Amino acid sequence: MTVSIPDPPRAPREADRPPRRALVAGSVGNFIEWYEFGIYGYFATVIAANFFTPEGGSDLEGLVKTYASFALAFFFRPVGAAVFGRLGDRIGRRPTLICVVLLMTAATTLIGLLPTYDTVGAAAPWLLTLLRVLQGLSAGGEFGGAVSIMTEFAPAGRRGLYGAWQSFTVALGLLGGAGVAALLATVLSEQALNDWGWRLPFLLTLPMGLGALWLRLRLEETPAFRGAEDRTGGAALEPPPRAGEVARAIVLGAGRIMGWAAAGYTFLVVMPSYLQSTLGASFREALIATVVANLGFAASIIPAGLLSDRIGRRPVMLSGAALVAVAAIPLLDLLQDTDRSNLVKGVAVFAAGAAVGLMAGPGPAMLAEMFPTRVRYTGLGLAYSLSNAVFSGCAGLIITETIKRTGEVDIPGYYTTVTCAVSLVALLTLRGDDHRGPLREGHTARTPRPDEPQEAGR
Repeated sequence: MTVSIPDPPRAPREADRPPRRALVAGSVGNFIEWYEFGIYGYFATVIAANFFTPEGGSDLEGLVKTYASFALAFFFRPVGAAVFGRLGDRIGRRPTLICVVLLMTAATTLIGLLPTYDTVGAAAPWLLTLLRVLQGLSAGGEFGGAVSIMTEFAPAGRRGLYGAWQSFTVALGLLGGAGVAALLATVLSEQALNDWGWRLPFLLTLPMGLGALWLRLRLEETPAFRGAEDRTGGAALEPPPRAGEVARAIVLGAGRIMGWAAAGYTFLVVMPSYLQSTLGASFREALIATVVANLGFAASIIPAGLLSDRIGRRPVMLSGAALVAVAAIPLLDLLQDTDRSNLVKGVAVFAAGAAVGLMAGPGPAMLAEMFPTRVRYTGLGLAYSLSNAVFSGCAGLIITETIKRTGEVDIPGYYTTVTCAVSLVALLTLRGDDHRGPLREGHTARTPRPDEPQEAGR
């Protein structure tokens, strides 16, 4: 028996609105998720001082603990992807995404109300970590559902564009978080920001979450999910694809987006703390550099998605991974060069963000095309969350701890170079024509044989 929240009635004149509504409803929850994760990264040094640095503790030690909490939330994302993905593949995308946005909004708002270490002592970091776990669960369920509704509603030949909106709202969320952080750093004194100003960005999630809830309540179920129900007489009655086949696709998908995950968080989220703690930049300077990188990221995502609808996901994503692998270390050397102008450095970080966008634009559609309808929410959600848990969630912790132990300031460059190189290998297995056909119904995407033509230029 299938459990579902009834769809709202549709007037005939609204027949052309479901795809647009799907974009908005999917995007707004995704915006909130990445706004919050961005805020946590941008205020990492402030959070460390308030929750993880008792009197006498070092700032760097507190920052490492802050990123450990950051990483822990990411490791709960695969759990959320599995739990909510299973729900989304059984009862529908719409009711599951409603549950996800409620959980994310509640957890993030409560962070803004938490007592600090000075108030409740050792309980403070544990309470913060608990809420981070809840955020990780909800974030794990967000991606699979958002991408499923966007790509399943997408018109023929437009999945790259529709899926790119998921990544575009990642950029908007990170930019929104950076913008709020920069504004607060400008209008508030450093003391006020550390005492209470850091709470405001988290509390802003409440009205945004209520708006997202309203949009998702008005959303319809996707045609692909409805079609699967019609063919089987109920979503729970159709046997799933073979577990081994799905598991292989999940691992391959995670490998294909490894570079996107690592480079995205290194350049777009971890950079402020890196510039402050390692290169001695001020909080404002670090945020400005991050905003510029995120602007480059946002600028390339939609064009990359559109281009992938024309020439395929493979060449666009390969180009992005190769550019980041080649340019990561020279970029950090440039940022460390005191003789270079701020304009030159700004152009460089903008270009770095744009290169990540070449992977992020086609990425959601590429993942959606790897899995059939009955496991799409779960499969693409797990591939994405596993890759992000290891290579995004751990980015700040790995980079900060390794720099602390070795004193090597180019660690972020080495990290992104290696992960993008691995992604290059995995992306070579993409078929050149997967973007042309319909979404899969009964089997996962197969890896072509070594002697099989790739048709990358089609």
